[in-house]
Amino acid sequence: MQVFLGMILGAVLLVAGVYISDSQSTSTVANGENAATNRTLVNWDVVSADWHVVKTRAHEDWIRLSSR
Repeated sequence: MQVFLGMILGAVLLVAGVYISDSQSTSTVANGENAATNRTLVNWDVVSADWHVVKTRAHEDWIRLSSR
């Protein structure tokens, strides 16, 4: 039980640290001419969109596998 709690706490601390670091620094990619199309994954709207794609693909695969 302590191992799982440690893993969850570690993941939360990692995301919080990345978010804090990200919010205090500016991205060189976000300032360029192609800022809207070529953004790194540390932009939280890009992470949200990528997470939505992962969830949608997993849901579609689950439906496909469970229908057999």
